[in-house]
Amino acid sequence: MRMIDLIDKKQHNQALTEDEIKWMITNYTSEAIPDYQMSAMAMAIYFNGMNNEERSALTMAIVESGEQIDLSSIEGVKVDKHSTGGVGDTTTLILAPLVASVGVPFAKMSGRGLGHTGGTIDKLEAIPGFNVEVSQERFVELVNKNKVAVVGQSGNLTPADKKLYALRDVTGTVESIPLIASSIMSKKIAAGADAIVLDVKIGAGAFMKNVEQAKELAETMVNIGEAVGRNTMAVISDMSQPLGNAIGNGLEVKEAIDTLKGNGPADLTELCLVLGSQMAYLGGVGSSLEEARAKLEENLHNGKALAVFKTFVEAQGGDATVADDPEGVLPKAKYSQDVLAKESGKVSEIVADQIGIAAMMLGAGRETKESDIDLAAGIYMHKKIGDAVEKDEALVTVYSNKEIKEEVITKILNNIKVAESAEIPTLIHEIIQ
Repeated sequence: MRMIDLIDKKQHNQALTEDEIKWMITNYTSEAIPDYQMSAMAMAIYFNGMNNEERSALTMAIVESGEQIDLSSIEGVKVDKHSTGGVGDTTTLILAPLVASVGVPFAKMSGRGLGHTGGTIDKLEAIPGFNVEVSQERFVELVNKNKVAVVGQSGNLTPADKKLYALRDVTGTVESIPLIASSIMSKKIAAGADAIVLDVKIGAGAFMKNVEQAKELAETMVNIGEAVGRNTMAVISDMSQPLGNAIGNGLEVKEAIDTLKGNGPADLTELCLVLGSQMAYLGGVGSSLEEARAKLEENLHNGKALAVFKTFVEAQGGDATVADDPEGVLPKAKYSQDVLAKESGKVSEIVADQIGIAAMMLGAGRETKESDIDLAAGIYMHKKIGDAVEKDEALVTVYSNKEIKEEVITKILNNIKVAESAEIPTLIHEIIQ
């Protein structure tokens, strides 16, 4: 088999066989195939796409390029969740204890963030003492005992994906549905999930900018999941404005706790209930999504979800009193400043990615992998799209441990529009199952 023949085949829009794809990924991972040939293949896939069989074969070849986590000793259906990213996306911190509270094991390996704010692991580390470096044996033990554990990614999972992603980033082939889908699904499958729930974002703060793109990606991932024996569902949700009110690691932990007490922002609460009901249903709770949701809503308001959160935090070495006194336990910023509206009206637009960049400028995110995160830094949104605002009323409050620069304030004001009227965006665009 020769790589040049496979490139030629895909350039002429012919389907690659499972054996050809496995040979290609195995040899690329071992560096027997050079980057310049894989670049040509990535570009051919970018222009000509892949059929369902090719996408599934590519996903599994990437899975098999490294270690696979064996979660078979965890009792029950292990359900994992993936979000394609956004601004203020705090869902994992809420879903972990909420789904566990109805008896579905939530065993998740998460990463650190690069960009707007930290990843789930960074957010959890805002809780003093919380330990994300847990052995696989201990990880399994915690999930069997408490139904929940969230740890940092470890081992040599999907090395082919790491190589491919770095290559796509510098060859203009990032925006390829087959390559995006196989990248996401390979990590979920390698991490040992039995069932997968996907949150595909659209809007200014998301990778996918319209419903058509997002639907194609969601359907592709659901088809891959089903083809390789994983029950998979997807939600297409809005990210034209930040999710919830908090952007930044410590701020988002506090908002997650408020949500687990039944007092969270409406959009964040609703998305968690939609995603959580799918996870619970796939995990065997209830005979319908509606029944699964009813059980989750009950546990949000009777204290069970919050109790599981406390157990989860304590079991991983964290200060569980954070659930009762988040402001007293979580890191505090040295500086804060309200950003005031320049006119009265209704908030008509919040450009999510630009607000996220403003949070990163305050220290809440990483510009490079080596950047340090300020766990106390971030932005709290006092107004969302559709809210009335008076001139000189606070739109947001910014927090940082470094002096707040005028350029941050300007960026925020330039990306929150106030007009006479406003159209509230749809939160859930579609559910694919």
